[in-house]
Amino acid sequence: MSNQLEIATFGAGCFWCIEAVFQKLKGVRTVVPGYAGGEVENPTYQQICTGATGHAEVAQIAFDPDVISFEELLSVFWRTHDPTTLNRQGADVGTQYRSVVFYHGEEQRAIAEKSKQKTDAAGLWPDPIVTEIAPLTNYYEAEDTHHNYYLLNPEQSYCRIVIDPKIRKLTKEFGDKLKDEFREP
Repeated sequence: MSNQLEIATFGAGCFWCIEAVFQKLKGVRTVVPGYAGGEVENPTYQQICTGATGHAEVAQIAFDPDVISFEELLSVFWRTHDPTTLNRQGADVGTQYRSVVFYHGEEQRAIAEKSKQKTDAAGLWPDPIVTEIAPLTNYYEAEDTHHNYYLLNPEQSYCRIVIDPKIRKLTKEFGDKLKDEFREP
């Protein structure tokens, strides 16, 4: 394992979903929900929910590139949300729910663009991928009540209806990449 962690910042609908999925992967050290890409400094959840700040709900993922690569994270990203719907994921509608990769440097930008093209060409989704790929210009950590939401509230209806299917898909398609405590017996 490397002592040098890298950061990925993804928006894929509600940040509770992103956090729940990426927390389960080997090599991921932390997943922190937050807001990125908008104009308002230090926005609140209430402000974000209006859709008027320009921010997306995101998760910042600290990962060990010796265990899981940025490319592998992108593979999970493309398959655990619908990257073909503009400014929505299911019933969550608004620019704050857009599909977006906020890159940290030119290497991540190049990898994200290539991964998007490759995934689009593979026909994984029936419609074209509309995911935005943009430089990370700001990031604000979400309020504490949004941290570890799925882990702390697995019986909450949103978790059961929206997040559980994503976790089942993750387990089915990426079981070999799951941390031991999240593997099925």
